[in-house]
Amino acid sequence: MARVTLRSAEWYSGDVKNGYLHRAWMRRGVPDDAFGRPQIAIANTASDLVPCNRHLTEVAAAVRDGVHAAGGTPLEMPVLGLGETQVRPTAMLWRNLAAMEMEEMFRANPVDGLVLLGGCDKTIPALLMAAASVDLPAVVVPGGPMLTGAFRGVPLGCGTDVFRLSEEVRAGTLSAEEFARSESAMIRSRGHCNTMGTASTMGLVAEALGTVVPGVAGTPAADSRLLEAAHGTGRLAVEMVAADRRPSTFLTAGSFANAIVALAAIGGSTNAVVHLLAIAGRLGIDLSLDDFDRIGSRVPVLVDLLPAGRFLMEDFHRAGGLQAVLGQVRDLLDPTALTVTGKPLVDFLDEASIWDPQVIRLRREPLVEHGGIAVLRGNLAPDGAVIKPAAASPHLMRHRGRAVVFDSIEDFHARVDDPALDVDADSVLVLRGCGPKGYPGMPEVSNMPLPRKLLEAGVRDMVRVCDGRMSGTAYGTVVLHVAPEAAAGGPLGLVQTGDIVTLDVAARRIDVEVPDDEMAARTPSTAMRAGFADPRRGWERLYVDSVQQADTGTDLDFLVGSSGSAVSRESH
Repeated sequence: MARVTLRSAEWYSGDVKNGYLHRAWMRRGVPDDAFGRPQIAIANTASDLVPCNRHLTEVAAAVRDGVHAAGGTPLEMPVLGLGETQVRPTAMLWRNLAAMEMEEMFRANPVDGLVLLGGCDKTIPALLMAAASVDLPAVVVPGGPMLTGAFRGVPLGCGTDVFRLSEEVRAGTLSAEEFARSESAMIRSRGHCNTMGTASTMGLVAEALGTVVPGVAGTPAADSRLLEAAHGTGRLAVEMVAADRRPSTFLTAGSFANAIVALAAIGGSTNAVVHLLAIAGRLGIDLSLDDFDRIGSRVPVLVDLLPAGRFLMEDFHRAGGLQAVLGQVRDLLDPTALTVTGKPLVDFLDEASIWDPQVIRLRREPLVEHGGIAVLRGNLAPDGAVIKPAAASPHLMRHRGRAVVFDSIEDFHARVDDPALDVDADSVLVLRGCGPKGYPGMPEVSNMPLPRKLLEAGVRDMVRVCDGRMSGTAYGTVVLHVAPEAAAGGPLGLVQTGDIVTLDVAARRIDVEVPDDEMAARTPSTAMRAGFADPRRGWERLYVDSVQQADTGTDLDFLVGSSGSAVSRESH
């Protein structure tokens, strides 16, 4: 293999003043030959305020050892991390900012390759968006899920059981004291949520996409094998630089098709839809919302994991992990799609085995026969909306009910538990003003808590429609990502309480039974418009002015596409 000219040589080679400056300031204890080796940036999203990623500093040390062992120079680079449970109003508001910051720092610094460390929901998507745009050799190490905690002898699923237990408190079947007592049992160890939420989903989908060393995603954060894998990934990063193996050389439409198959088979989070669309947009790959339905909707759900099933990520890893799942749907995968290793994804499935068929089902005995993400259209969602059938109630997949409309999440919280609220089990809860522009940031509020009086009557699911997102750990018959959103002039903004909404998942329809001319004559409510975001400065202003809609991935319009690794001007 011909020796690749290192990008970092533009900073370090020669004896001119700039080369001297770059070397001298980085010398601090490193040997002379450190500047002639591949410079591998370890992009680390760890922070005390990103609790699911705190352990990535230890993972970075293992990557560093691997880079050294392979003859590279490791350089840890802290990058913007987003704690899903911590930042307000929603972490999604800053996914694009994190991606932009990472891209600019990857490009601006003398690095030849990247090892990307992420765990919590938005960190892996942001890292991959940035790596795709700068197009340097890059490989992901997912931080992994936490170990399973238990309360009163019952395993707890992060996120999912928060929703479940909090609803039981509201229904009066669990005391507030017992609910508070479960808090210390929920988070047993380092790592992200142990359900098939967005964090687990994105780690696994990143592997199916080809950006993780096959077999690594889903390894629990506390498992020593994660450090072993991190060491190997550090070594691989040096190899990738030598081979000039950049995202644009191995990520194809087939890679994204494989990611969609995996998303469906694991019963993954709906959030993966907006993230994969955004990553594809950075690569210039033509991926549309309809591809998720075309490729994934007929794929069986094989993983019996919360929120769609019973088990948790520690069980999933024990049962064989992603490779065991993909082995069951191998015929649906693109056999030409490559991975960071330079080999096709399917080459790693020859010995894939299921060690616990209760957790990972055989193809002939699926958890849900056709459970992939379904894409809906209709006069309520001209540009599309999504629903996760595996997390929905079968009896509500075809439904007709009277709309109960909320103009903002604040309006919802103010009225949902009012005993006088005119709502019954057949009603359709409609929440708007929660899209990318409207909130801003498209928060995870679509899985609205049910009205207290219905909970007390035993109701546990209703059809809900929203232009926001929902947590990957959530469940219910929820139509979300409605596009265009109300704040962008979408028809959701014209629905009125009392209108009849019809949902038909099999027909891929979501409609309101109002004549077109009547809808056209309506004007948005004053209360709804008053609730829309109207930032005056800073990132929020830039975001609201530039963010795209959910059906294209909610990236900023000026960030779509790849701009490469070249620096426009040299330092002087």
